[in-house]
Amino acid sequence: AMEEIVKIATLENEIEAKLLDIVLVERNIPHFIGTYHDAAYDGIFQPQKGWGFVETPASYKSQVLEILSDIRKGDGIEK
Repeated sequence: AMEEIVKIATLENEIEAKLLDIVLVERNIPHFIGTYHDAAYDGIFQPQKGWGFVETPASYKSQVLEILSDIRKGDGIEK
């Protein structure tokens, strides 16, 4: 059976999304990063919802939140 994919967090901006993507790829954590930017509305919904979101299998939730927390604190990423 496939593991459930869950939305883990809202991402604040494109830089945060790119940093998170790099770390998740390095750690072989399956994930999807999506944006709320809608070209048809020129991004007017982004301020309410945040820039985008990250989804992963449920079992990775705590790892992803920890990585995101480190990125937001500006501590850099521990290997």
